[in-house]
Amino acid sequence: MFGKEVYVARRKALLERLQGERGIALFLGNVDAPAQYKDNCYKWRQDSNWIYFFGIDEPRFAATIDLETGEETVYADDFGIDDIIWMGPMPSVRSLAERAGVARTAPYDALGAALKGRQVHFLPASRYYNRIQLASLLGLTPDEVTSAGKGGCPKASEPLVRAVISLRLVKEPLEIASIDAACNLGYEMHTIARRGIRPGRIEQEIVGEMEGVTLAKGWGVSFPTILTQHGEIFHCHSHEMPIEPGKLMVIDAGAEANDHYASDFTRTYPTSGRFSQKQRDIYQTVYECNELAFSMIRPGIAYRDVHLAVAAHMLDNLRQLDLVRGDVDGMVTDGIAGLFMPHGLGHNLGLDVHDMEDLGENLVGYDAGQTRSPQLGLGSLRMARALVPGNVITDEPGIYFIPDLIRLWKREGTDKGRVNYDKLESYFDFGGIRLEDDVLVTADGARRLGAQRLPIAPDDIESVMKNEQL
Repeated sequence: MFGKEVYVARRKALLERLQGERGIALFLGNVDAPAQYKDNCYKWRQDSNWIYFFGIDEPRFAATIDLETGEETVYADDFGIDDIIWMGPMPSVRSLAERAGVARTAPYDALGAALKGRQVHFLPASRYYNRIQLASLLGLTPDEVTSAGKGGCPKASEPLVRAVISLRLVKEPLEIASIDAACNLGYEMHTIARRGIRPGRIEQEIVGEMEGVTLAKGWGVSFPTILTQHGEIFHCHSHEMPIEPGKLMVIDAGAEANDHYASDFTRTYPTSGRFSQKQRDIYQTVYECNELAFSMIRPGIAYRDVHLAVAAHMLDNLRQLDLVRGDVDGMVTDGIAGLFMPHGLGHNLGLDVHDMEDLGENLVGYDAGQTRSPQLGLGSLRMARALVPGNVITDEPGIYFIPDLIRLWKREGTDKGRVNYDKLESYFDFGGIRLEDDVLVTADGARRLGAQRLPIAPDDIESVMKNEQL
């Protein structure tokens, strides 16, 4: 936990944003989630909104904030002797609440009576238990209290959701320090992974080595590791393949520090230590797109515009390789970049690797007046807002050759004659390339997070891999 003054200040700021609202704001922490049976649970992870406002990293806690009086109450139960036998002594609920700056406590089962007859403001629930608990407390169905994806949860309190987003979008200095630390751990895990690339090794061996350091020095990984020679599959979590010479290996992985702030980096490596000319041509384009995006990040610019600038640069380079043809601006307008980069340029990062997306992607990533595009690629952009100092975002352009998608576009004429399909067929076994850094928006521009940047320029990649393989 941070010092209690941090949580007191955050809740005070929340109340100020909710001035004029009636009723109670309800926060549910997570509970242990059984994997096979009650006493064999998945690894414990607290709810991120609970961590942000209360910091108590223990299961089965809840809290209310009375929006009319400002009264705060933490609900939880002290350990009994049966708990102590199995789990050992535990600080009292009152002492934990005091560490969060809350003076009033009550048993967990008193929560229902406290809500009775009051307007209840709640955030969407993601964990199964909290869905059931919220539905029971509020007389709703589980589906009515669950995030519906991009649009959020219709029954959740939009004023509360928007207030929470406005606070968590702008990172405080102590949060930035925590993300820097998570990035340093991410640098270490990625360095171990790169050094482990050798033809003949099984991918899983490298995954085990890189994830081991996150457990030795932090909470673990911030999301399931992506390490694959099939980079055209965005979320490939299969690691049973032997490493083949001449392939490209995409490693998209992040570390979660013990205080739960996350990192998220991606690098792409030639498994033989050197790029073929064909690989280098595409890699150079993705590298230039990453650098271009970073050069544009500053307060006031909409990240949607950065995405579009990256799309234009990508298409211009692909045009020089005769993979696409025509006017670049027209291709950007018609969404041709989506064939090669079907995802958005980046997302928010913080206590969640995709920060706050349980509250609704559109509410988190889009300003009032911005609408989500229906186009492939641009429509997947998770962060489109005008940037402000304190935003932490990812910069992750990529180029992928997805045979099924290419065939579909050819069959349906989606490209309007702009794509050279004859030449694209020679890329069907290419895979994909993605390059990702974590970036803080500063008062006058941006900086990459972490003490060091992972090697990324193509010459630097070949040089470091050559030295590591000697």
